[in-house]
Amino acid sequence: MERHHVAICMSLAFFTCNISAQAKAPNADMLTHNDYSQKANWLCWPGKTGDACNADMRTTVIQANGSTTIEQFKANPKAPIDCFYVYPTASKETTQLSDLKIQAEEKAVAREQAARFASICRVYAPMYRQRTIPALVKASSLTEQPPTSYSDVKDAWNYYLTHENKGRGVIFIGHSQGSRMLKELLAKEIDGKPAQSQLISAIIPGGNVTVAKGSDVGGEFKSIPLCRSANQIGCVIAYSAFRDNTPPPENSRFGRPNESGANLEDACVNPAELTDSKGNLHSYLASGTSVTKGDPNFQQSWVKSKKIKTPFVSVPGLLSAQCVSSGKFNYLAIHVNKDTNSLRANDLLIGDIVKEGKVLNDWGLHLIDIDLALGNLIEIASKQSQTWLETNKSSN
Repeated sequence: MERHHVAICMSLAFFTCNISAQAKAPNADMLTHNDYSQKANWLCWPGKTGDACNADMRTTVIQANGSTTIEQFKANPKAPIDCFYVYPTASKETTQLSDLKIQAEEKAVAREQAARFASICRVYAPMYRQRTIPALVKASSLTEQPPTSYSDVKDAWNYYLTHENKGRGVIFIGHSQGSRMLKELLAKEIDGKPAQSQLISAIIPGGNVTVAKGSDVGGEFKSIPLCRSANQIGCVIAYSAFRDNTPPPENSRFGRPNESGANLEDACVNPAELTDSKGNLHSYLASGTSVTKGDPNFQQSWVKSKKIKTPFVSVPGLLSAQCVSSGKFNYLAIHVNKDTNSLRANDLLIGDIVKEGKVLNDWGLHLIDIDLALGNLIEIASKQSQTWLETNKSSN
């Protein structure tokens, strides 16, 4: 199943999330705990048979003049640092919470969001009893999470930290529900704790990370700031993407704090240019059929008279980004650099959520928050990793 088929199912569930009362979540004190020593409970684990992050990552790079090259991909099994990835809402199970059985949906989203990081880190991604798509349809709150979900992520982190980490630096990666899980983990287990010394960075878009107005800290985290340089470590990259010609509407779910209060704002760190000026995006986008315009047969045409045969495409120079503050919203504005003379795609036709033929602008480009900037994020994470390694080498 194509990732965007998965994503559209995931996100179309969200737009009805106010229609009925949320089912009562289990009491945290009564939760059972999963055995994360069992590799079957991990979506990605280095060297595991069936590791979802060991996938075909070949990419067709399409220049504006229509020329194409194939970019190969190679994981680094000896990478000196680790990544801890928590995937977004994917489960279509009909229960409130998913089980730990790995389905095609989890494999697809891990391939799209996390597998490419294997070029710079060993990727660990636990399965967790997330709130499912059907549960979100019935829920009264998009952001409130059952304690079970967080308990699993915490247990997985503690197992990894105790048995696998061995003092290595860690990059946290999440999106949407995964970002919300990592926000809680970072706040409770990393911020101000000994493990903070191992934090290289946290990449958690689509999760409404808050900071105090005019500050890089003071909201979600007390001492973990936003990233403002690729050489800065121990920091957070967070943003919510919207088209620059379709800014967040008043009812937007992203780009503003979930909490009420005049002193908080949503974080926006531009992965294309950490100083927050405008920069070009290095995207890795799924090449196949998308249903984001409401037609399951719709296909983004990437280049004239050529068929794309790789799972991903990259389109240098087509997309750029800049953080924008407008009223109560802070968001990453995505600009399409259109060229009517180009043989390459002249627009971005994926990423929107559509209901009955109408684009739901309150979601922005949530589906592809990570995809839009994946190359930038990996480049930043690589530089941060080198800084962390050099810093810790000199301190030992």
